[in-house]
Amino acid sequence: MQQILRQKKAIVFIFLCLGILATLSLGNLKFSFDFNQFFPEGDEDLLFYQDFIEEFGTDDSFLLIAIEHDPSVFDKDFLARFHKFSKEAKKFKYVTDSQSLTTLFYPLKTALGYTRLPIIHIEDSTRYATDWKKIKEDKLFVNQLIDEKSGSLVLSLQTIDGLDYEQSKEFLSIIREALNKNGLVNYHFLGRAFFYEAIVELQRTEIIRTTIISSILVFFILFLVYRRIVIVLISLFSIILSLLLFLGLLSVLGKQLNALAAFYPILLIIVGTSDVIHIMDNFLGKLKKGVEKNIAMVQSLKEVGISTLLTSVTTAIGFASLLTSKSSSVSGFGINASLGVLTAFITIVLFTCALLLLTKNSYLLPKKDNAEKWNSALTKVNIFTQNRSKYILIGSFLFTIICVLGMLQINTNYQIKESFPKNSTIANDFDFFQKNYAGFRPLEIAVTTKGNSKITDFAIAQEIEKVVAELNTIKPIQNIQSSNTFYKGLHKAHHLNQADFFTLPKKQTEFDKYTREITKLAKKPFSKFVNDSATKARITSKVLDVGLDSITTVYQHLKTFIKTETDTTKVSFRLTGTGILLDKNSFYIKDSLIQGLLMGLLLVAIIMAFIFKNLKLLLISLLPNLLPLLFAAALLGFLKIPLESTISVVFAIVFGIAVDDTIHFLGRYRISIGKGFTKEEALQITFADTGRALIITTLILFFGFLVLLFSVHTPSITIGLLVGVTLLAALVLDLLLLPVLIRKLL
Repeated sequence: MQQILRQKKAIVFIFLCLGILATLSLGNLKFSFDFNQFFPEGDEDLLFYQDFIEEFGTDDSFLLIAIEHDPSVFDKDFLARFHKFSKEAKKFKYVTDSQSLTTLFYPLKTALGYTRLPIIHIEDSTRYATDWKKIKEDKLFVNQLIDEKSGSLVLSLQTIDGLDYEQSKEFLSIIREALNKNGLVNYHFLGRAFFYEAIVELQRTEIIRTTIISSILVFFILFLVYRRIVIVLISLFSIILSLLLFLGLLSVLGKQLNALAAFYPILLIIVGTSDVIHIMDNFLGKLKKGVEKNIAMVQSLKEVGISTLLTSVTTAIGFASLLTSKSSSVSGFGINASLGVLTAFITIVLFTCALLLLTKNSYLLPKKDNAEKWNSALTKVNIFTQNRSKYILIGSFLFTIICVLGMLQINTNYQIKESFPKNSTIANDFDFFQKNYAGFRPLEIAVTTKGNSKITDFAIAQEIEKVVAELNTIKPIQNIQSSNTFYKGLHKAHHLNQADFFTLPKKQTEFDKYTREITKLAKKPFSKFVNDSATKARITSKVLDVGLDSITTVYQHLKTFIKTETDTTKVSFRLTGTGILLDKNSFYIKDSLIQGLLMGLLLVAIIMAFIFKNLKLLLISLLPNLLPLLFAAALLGFLKIPLESTISVVFAIVFGIAVDDTIHFLGRYRISIGKGFTKEEALQITFADTGRALIITTLILFFGFLVLLFSVHTPSITIGLLVGVTLLAALVLDLLLLPVLIRKLL
């Protein structure tokens, strides 16, 4: 290390060059938002869905545009403008199909063949009342293309599969321009392209906001602690540089920033600050004692550098524990965060230390030394742990019981709307469709015939109708369509378009006749529901966002109904779709969370056992770090916060960071014991040498994560609150419980 630090000017120059290159590469950083990131990788339902969409396409390639008009959409001028926009939209780039009440027709069978009746007679306002009455009687389009109060109309656009961010932006730009041109200004969006655009913009805004606020916070805390602007600037510049290098590295590696990317600036700024403070405090302490600068730095790196390296490794392991998640979004965040922590450590050890060596002592040492005040306060804490050890153990035991009780109350009743910023356009639009239409969450049922049966067989259609009828009895499920929709539509057309005849024909001969007519008249639309060999079909629907637990009950009911009420010898039904996969991912969270933390705990235990070479010390180090995890889980339970993939990162953050204080405390204690001090003397030295750094770093961590309270993203606010409070609890446990365990077990 001495040889490396001798090249301090070269180190600073190299890091500055790397920083410039990293800054230039930031323009190549890509942001992404895709529901596929939250699918459970390797799951059998995902594999089934991937095969399913090869034949039928994805179920989220749509954009719904709801346009309001007060007091009713049945206004001649409005309908004309809406119809003009609907016709234009069919030719928009990326659109494959479109539907609206002004472009659709009722089929009617006459003696001369089929004719088409307008659903809305746009040019004849005297027929609007009759049109609306007919729409309500049919119930085909209410809450699908028009709301039940006739206050809005929907244009449903089918798009090509897999629109990316740039395509989504271009697509929405075209739509907004057309809407404004037609004077349709009161509109709402729902669909993949809109989510993609809104969420990516949110990610960018959050990263900038958290970086700025975190930097300002760290600046003020460091200034209050050290009272030397040079120290503050060196520390802050080093931390920002590590963030730039990390983001530059992600850019070079071609990594895409997902919904969790907003946490990167806070994590690196906060973790980097922790590393800086531990090394800085020790280094400045030696300078105050008159130790020569280069010798002081080498000694500091020997005394706290190993502990800082160990804390960086254990923090990285904490994040790497997220690799057990079946969600690529969460596992990707884990590996990127681990990379960021190690980047911060390397930057601090080399660049920061080199800068400190190049700076004159007079700029580093404070004019006033408040070390005595710190030592006095920390000595009192040490004496308290010595005199009140029994009460501390009892309190810790009761605290554990309370945490377990809270943890048992954790629920997974997560709702999609909780991911959106409150009062944002995306949240308001989502809420509009929830209240007035069928919502967003897709539910598909894959239909597969057995033996020689075909979807176009009368017996199979009757089995499909059983499932459709059952779906219609479940309130959260709406907008149900299947291959039978075509048969029922023709049956209605053959009976003067009367709503009562929107049913499957009762006779085989009628059904077969309709099959032939569908092949002639509606082959392309029918192919969206039935494959070419007529051996597979789909039933599509939308499910309102009523909460995961409620939806799970619905899924279980449907599975039971299918198993007991359909003829499984002829046809099979299987629930599938993006909604099912997103919901299923939530059930993996608890298992993968426990597996990941246990694996991380084992790896940390192995590392600490190798470093400390003392089984009792290993046990002592682990106990205070399990309680913060229980505390975080208890907060989720007591506060009724649903556990979902984004919230699950709380435990990795808590585990990865909380263990740092323990390592620094035990590392300093072990060094003191190695120098021949008694247990009590070693504890007193440890409190004096590391207590201040532990408190300062934890306060920075606490307030740093509370920065997320300024977020517009609800899960981010939750994570900020949970992590901040939990890390504060971890500090209390380290300062109170850890000394007691050392006295009792060593």
